[in-house]
Amino acid sequence: MESHTGMKRALIIMVCCLWLFEAVFGRVGNVSSEVKIGALFTLDSAIGRSVKPAILAAVDDVNSNPNILKRTTLNLVLADTNCSGFLGTIEAMQLMENNVVAAIGPQSSGIAHVISHVVNELQVPLLSFATDPTLTSLQYPYFIRTIASDYAQMYATADVLEFYGWREVIAIYVDDDYGRNGISVLGDALAKNRAKISYKAAFTAGASQTDIDNLLVGVNLMESRVYVVHVNPDSGLTIFKVAKRLGMLSSNYVWITTDWLPTLLDSTEVVDYETLNLLQGVISLRHHTPDSDLKRKTISSWKKYKDEETSSFNSYATYAYDSIWFLAHALDDFFNEGGEVTFSDDPKLQSTNGSSLNLTSLRIFNQGQKLLQKLIAVNFTGLSGQVQLDGEKNLIHPVFDVVNFVGSSHLIGYWSNYSGLSTIAPEILYGKPQNKSPGNQHLYSVIWPGQTTAQPKGWVFPNNGKPLRIAVPYRVTYKEFVSKDNGPSGVKGYCIDVFEAALNLLAYPVPHVYVLYGDGIRNPKFNNLVNDVAQGKYDAAVGDITITTNRTRTVDFTQPYMGSGLVLVSPVKQTKSSPWAFLKPFTVQMWFVTCAFFLIVGAVIWILEHRLNHEFRGPPSQQLVTMFWFSFSTMFFAHKENTVSTMGRLVLIVWLFVVLIITSSYTASLTSILTVQQLSSRVKGIDELISSSDPIGIQDGSFAYNYLIEELKVAESRIKILKSQAEYINELLLGPEGGGVAAIVDERPYVEMFLTSTKCMFRTVGSEFTKGGWGFAFQRDSPLAVDLSTAILQLSENGDLQRIHDKWLSPDGCSTQGSQVDDTRLSLNSFWGLFLICGCACFIALLVFLCRVCLQYRKYKPEEEELEIEEPESLRPSRRTNRTTSFKDLIVLFDKKEAEVKEMFKRKISDGKNQIGPISDRQTQHSSPDCEAD
Repeated sequence: MESHTGMKRALIIMVCCLWLFEAVFGRVGNVSSEVKIGALFTLDSAIGRSVKPAILAAVDDVNSNPNILKRTTLNLVLADTNCSGFLGTIEAMQLMENNVVAAIGPQSSGIAHVISHVVNELQVPLLSFATDPTLTSLQYPYFIRTIASDYAQMYATADVLEFYGWREVIAIYVDDDYGRNGISVLGDALAKNRAKISYKAAFTAGASQTDIDNLLVGVNLMESRVYVVHVNPDSGLTIFKVAKRLGMLSSNYVWITTDWLPTLLDSTEVVDYETLNLLQGVISLRHHTPDSDLKRKTISSWKKYKDEETSSFNSYATYAYDSIWFLAHALDDFFNEGGEVTFSDDPKLQSTNGSSLNLTSLRIFNQGQKLLQKLIAVNFTGLSGQVQLDGEKNLIHPVFDVVNFVGSSHLIGYWSNYSGLSTIAPEILYGKPQNKSPGNQHLYSVIWPGQTTAQPKGWVFPNNGKPLRIAVPYRVTYKEFVSKDNGPSGVKGYCIDVFEAALNLLAYPVPHVYVLYGDGIRNPKFNNLVNDVAQGKYDAAVGDITITTNRTRTVDFTQPYMGSGLVLVSPVKQTKSSPWAFLKPFTVQMWFVTCAFFLIVGAVIWILEHRLNHEFRGPPSQQLVTMFWFSFSTMFFAHKENTVSTMGRLVLIVWLFVVLIITSSYTASLTSILTVQQLSSRVKGIDELISSSDPIGIQDGSFAYNYLIEELKVAESRIKILKSQAEYINELLLGPEGGGVAAIVDERPYVEMFLTSTKCMFRTVGSEFTKGGWGFAFQRDSPLAVDLSTAILQLSENGDLQRIHDKWLSPDGCSTQGSQVDDTRLSLNSFWGLFLICGCACFIALLVFLCRVCLQYRKYKPEEEELEIEEPESLRPSRRTNRTTSFKDLIVLFDKKEAEVKEMFKRKISDGKNQIGPISDRQTQHSSPDCEAD
């Protein structure tokens, strides 16, 4: 019994020890293996209803996965912001009291700004879905965005607008941090594409339908018909309901929304017909999540976590799910490297002990910085794609789907910061070279509001009853172009008719009124007119307005409807014929080269013909005369000497062709000089005028004033402003000596009118030294400028532009420029090719001739050497005399007739044969004694 009792006691003690060990050490193990994380959302919202089940599923998946956080369990602390900035801030503070190591959310940008300050102080990483682009890691180091920022979304929106060519949009947005900051980035993105937000229509969060009604009524009176809607998901449909009632969802309207609309519709499994009818033709952006088997399988497992109000999941759910796994990967690395979760009191909050807010319960996460570094280094592939942060703690690959609502949402393309707009999934493009060029941007076709496939213009004339105010220069001179009229329009002229004809070609009416610009006493300053259009005082300017570089920086011009450029007008006098006019067709260089070639060709022909042609033989004086006579007689094709050598005839044929071209050109140039050139001017061109100190006249109000001073650096004191055609005539006739001007600088259309009105008393000199044209000026980015440019091209193609020109402007004008001697003189540049051919022919002929003579000389030389062998040694001349004799022999050979040379060679060959017999006899005689001796 005692042994039994002892065994029982030992067993009890062992059980107690095991219980005590479990109680003590087990509790410590449980404490160390549980990590609290927070989640902060507006649960009763389109985003919150999708995010909550995804987060719950993600926490359970992490806790049940043996490959991650093996000895650690995630404990989720969920808080509801109740769609209130104030309550959301309180909930966020209470969430931090639970000693969480990280927080997921919030979705609200306003709450995110407040809670970011808190997590910075407590060193708790915040993985947020707030898309406000002003939430940056530079200001909030512990803020991490786990969804694409509105910065990327607004640039995607701007690229869509650029793709369709719209330059002005109206932004409709909620007036809070989320709305204001997003639209601010949109304005910056549009500015890079030379587009702009023409009006910002903001309304307060929770605005009534009446407020939205008043807002859209005002918007509908404006010019732009492209609307970008950036609001909260739970109130956005109200805008489309009001727009439907106001008729703003018909054709010619464009509606583009940010991701709020797909977020709202994707949260509902079946969207009712009335809602879909509201959204017909709308384009929207949606956060992109690649389709995969893992995604479909995982989302299907979330159904058990859904509330009764949650019927489907939007893209935020996949990002929320990946955020939990994102944090889990970082915690796993944190614990694997021996990290511990400890908290300490914040010294800054100790002074608030007496406060009922109990702020001392907020404690600092001591290892927050280390966990933050682990989060930055995480890189894995989740349901939303690759999860990795860039240097600003944003996802490295922001991607959006571009969808078009036609009965349901239809995918028409993608946008990514890697390739821009594309119809190919970004996951495929990441493996290819980056290409964001305009030609590589693509989207599928779109059904626009009103069930049309025709792309809307995106603008109309405002429905505010105000016609376009068009400024027209009140000209004093050259009223044919534009002038005051007593008719209904108040103006008339060539420019007005062109403008009205272009308007008639447009597919829509353009109500407008003309406003005279100027006092009618002197021409207005056209630079001031253009600046007033740029500043919005007028909607456009129509008249003889020259398109210049400086003006295009402030306004938009249409296609030029008349060519224009600056020319010089100068007084001219009739020139008298000169007795030496026959020398003017050729330049001095041309005369010299031509004469030289006459001599060269004559010499070459003489060399080639001298041995064959008896006409080129005789005494030296006679041969010299023959050479010169033959050379210059070819000018008139009157040479009587015949050529018999092949090379001579070849050279002569080439030379006669050259002579034919030169004489024909000389005749034409001389005729032009003697018959056309009757006028001369003291000014030859703009360069000569600038280099002189003579006064220069310009038309009052012309852009030539600034051009001469700024571009050509002409002294301002030299420029005289002329206000009428009478002043033109008077100043030109007086000239610089009489206090007038040396020339007038003006645009060609005015000059042509001036010359016609003065019956060609004056002429233009030099060439047109600027190129430009006249166009109609509009305010920057006005779509009417583009449409009118197309209309002007149509007028030019169908001939109406020329008919309007002939109606107002005289088709018969003066010769704009008298022919100048320098322009008609022929230089060597026009003929050096001919001379080169002739020179090559002469060189080849001489080379062949000399080679033939040298070969003959080699045969001719041995005969002379034989004579030297037979002579006694004492009688032989020296070698120096031999060399002199050899040169003389060459000259003698050259001077011999070809027939004599041939006869000499024949005789030499015959003599050589006769000498073979005697030489053999002598050799026999010398050898006989030897034979006899033998």
